[in-house]
Amino acid sequence: MSDAATVLVVDDDPDFVEQMRLQLTAAGFNVETAGGEREARRILDSRGADLALVDLMMEHADGGFALCHYIKNRKPPIPVILVTGVTHETGLEFDAATSEERSWVKADVFLAKPVRVEQLVREIHRLLKEQS
Repeated sequence: MSDAATVLVVDDDPDFVEQMRLQLTAAGFNVETAGGEREARRILDSRGADLALVDLMMEHADGGFALCHYIKNRKPPIPVILVTGVTHETGLEFDAATSEERSWVKADVFLAKPVRVEQLVREIHRLLKEQS
């Protein structure tokens, strides 16, 4: 049994999921993975997680938003990092800069893809420290 924190990685891109699984495992975390919102809900309800890394757009355009709301309503102590490739893919800026946007998005941190692993690991450690 490991004392390492468990990070749930949720994304419909299997390459991104595998990349995050390898990099976060190498950084010392236990990693659970889900290919979408429904699978993530099942994992959260059955096994839980210490932190969730959630893609914005999955099965549905608002899948990441819906999952963030689910986590914050059902599992409020779990920090959520929301990641998206919207800016990279469309050129449109997406962020949660204002307090109003952050209250609607329901994520603790917002990161744009491609995600820098060093930054991600720093944010995970910061959020887990704040949680304890």
